[in-house]
Amino acid sequence: MINKVNIQSKLNLFHDHWNPKIVAELNGQHVKLAKLLGEFVWHSHEHEDEMFLVISGKLCIEFRDKSVNLSPGEFIVIPSGIEHKPVAKEEVEVMLFEPASTLNTGDNENSILTRTNLDRI
Repeated sequence: MINKVNIQSKLNLFHDHWNPKIVAELNGQHVKLAKLLGEFVWHSHEHEDEMFLVISGKLCIEFRDKSVNLSPGEFIVIPSGIEHKPVAKEEVEVMLFEPASTLNTGDNENSILTRTNLDRI
């Protein structure tokens, strides 16, 4: 079935932070929406690249040697194996593109932030 997706309508369906929602799939990839607030955990993804596209707010992606600040309409691709930590001083809405196998906390699984079964909205 072919359907269009209204990003803002999907974002209006949830309010929790650091809990990505799947909105589409293509070629073994998930397209996810998430709301971020505060600091995430340092982590990397051994086999998966991931892309963060900022829809609203300002997102900082920290690396061990630098930080990259993203504004609405900007994105970054983080290659597999690169340790990083997303930081949102105020709420940020993002779209993520990543392989379906990608665990949100990568190699830093924990009982608080790791999401193994994502909602589809």
